[in-house]
Amino acid sequence: MKTKKGFNLRTICGENIIVAEGIENIDFSRIISMNESSAYLWKKIQGQDFTSETLTQLLLEEYDVDEQTARADVDALIAKWLEAGIIE
Repeated sequence: MKTKKGFNLRTICGENIIVAEGIENIDFSRIISMNESSAYLWKKIQGQDFTSETLTQLLLEEYDVDEQTARADVDALIAKWLEAGIIE
């Protein structure tokens, strides 16, 4: 998987928001907000190929969480990112 070009993380009024940059990505029908851990993961993998294992490992390295929980959270996050159209 890979993050789609033109989607960048910005902090706006204390909120982590994915901003679509470039004419091909303009769609103001929804805002993509990220919590601290999803923003951390986005920063780590933006512009790189990644797998669910990559994200799981990053969570395990950064947060005090067991592997089963990290894996479940990553699976849910990937599903949301795919639905939002910000990864491919």
